[in-house]
Amino acid sequence: MKPAASHSALLAAVFTCLLPLLGFAAQSTPPAPASPPTPSVAPAPAPAASQTPRRPQLSPREQETDLGLTGPANPNLPSIILVGDSTVRNGHGKGSDGLWGWGAPIADLFDPTKVNVVNRAIGGLSSHSYISAGHWDLALEIIKPGDFVLIQFGHNDGGVNLPGAAPIPDQGLPPGATPPTPRAGMPRGPNARGSLPGTGDETLEVENQFTHKTELVHTFGWYLRKYIADVRAKGATPILCSLVPRKIWVDGHIRRNTETYRGWTQSVAEEEHVPFVDLNEIIARRYDALGEAAVDPLFGDPHTHTTWAGAVLNAEAVVAGLRALPGHPFDKYLSDKGRAIPPYKA
Repeated sequence: MKPAASHSALLAAVFTCLLPLLGFAAQSTPPAPASPPTPSVAPAPAPAASQTPRRPQLSPREQETDLGLTGPANPNLPSIILVGDSTVRNGHGKGSDGLWGWGAPIADLFDPTKVNVVNRAIGGLSSHSYISAGHWDLALEIIKPGDFVLIQFGHNDGGVNLPGAAPIPDQGLPPGATPPTPRAGMPRGPNARGSLPGTGDETLEVENQFTHKTELVHTFGWYLRKYIADVRAKGATPILCSLVPRKIWVDGHIRRNTETYRGWTQSVAEEEHVPFVDLNEIIARRYDALGEAAVDPLFGDPHTHTTWAGAVLNAEAVVAGLRALPGHPFDKYLSDKGRAIPPYKA
């Protein structure tokens, strides 16, 4: 029994000696990676993958450079200068998302050895904001005697009304339709880029909900008269075009804008004795003849912006209207393709 007891004592002694070593080993063993400590304040969320840093505000000239707007290819030739919105030149003018304005294909309908076609239209602008944003001043820099300036607005001019006046129905909706709910985060209030309805001399001070600056807004007709006066002062010829129609069918026909922008454009053209190309009616007649099924592929969105095929149809309508003007001032500038288009007959 004594050997057993001494053996037990020896084991106890060994165990006692090993305890400190075991503790040291435990302390020297690298701990498993731990989660980072929770900060006292939640970190700012990382930007979404699609989010891009906000670009600094560009000057009007820088904006036009970014959009790819240019002057006449040959300054020694007369120019046909186009001023308008995205139905004339969509985005950068390169067919993004399959959308084109009629100012792109119309170049093929004129002879570049006889005349320049200069597309200065900018998407999203109205008769008012094309001027207030500084783009009209830049267009005037390249207009010279003998040039022609085609002016087409109306799609972005709604949304501003005199207090107490009945609002103009949304031109992008079928009669009786309910306007869609604005996107989240969109500023509420008048459409600061728009113009007052009509052709009178009324004015209204409107706060731009984006810049928070107050602007004096005039009527649609007032802005058209300003374009006309400025072009004439340059020795050039202004030509008013009614807005191209949207793809909105009413009782089997494309809706015309006779009571609003089409009618107001025609009224100013008659009062100021300037040429008028009624694109709203010329193109609407083409659509009516084609029918809904054939017209659908001409649009790349629900009702406003055209595909290349739709832009070609609209460009041909412009040339048909120009060929119908008294004295036929454009016939000598047409290409073979342009001469193949017959003048419009009302």
